[in-house]
Amino acid sequence: MASEPDILSQAFTLGYTYTRSTGPVVGHFLSALRGKKIVGIKGSDGRVIVPPMEYDPITAEALNEFVEVAETGVVKSWCWVSEPRKKHLLQKPFAWIQVQLDGADVPMLHMLSALDASAVRTGMRVKARWAVEPRGHISDIAFFEPA
Repeated sequence: MASEPDILSQAFTLGYTYTRSTGPVVGHFLSALRGKKIVGIKGSDGRVIVPPMEYDPITAEALNEFVEVAETGVVKSWCWVSEPRKKHLLQKPFAWIQVQLDGADVPMLHMLSALDASAVRTGMRVKARWAVEPRGHISDIAFFEPA
């Protein structure tokens, strides 16, 4: 009778043991946020894109002309979240918004803190509420609030 073969095993923990550089474009954007400023980048057609992209969406050429934009803007579209999930940064009802900041031509996605869905509308003016301790992350804009 043949004996059972030995089964080899090794403990394994899945992990990502590397770090990634943000690069010159995203790094500049995040550094600006740490200083409570918002920057976009100018595309080949003159549009200001926030957050900035490394490559032009029309020509695919590298972009490098940064433009500071305002911390205020207009809600272009929105979706109400009545029951936030555990991983949401706001643990009370809020709206996901597409906000076009003053000085930008392309809206960006972020959160709007509002009392309820009736307080949110397309076209409303909003302003950024900054994190108490910015750290160079998109959450340095804690959320937007009605202006």
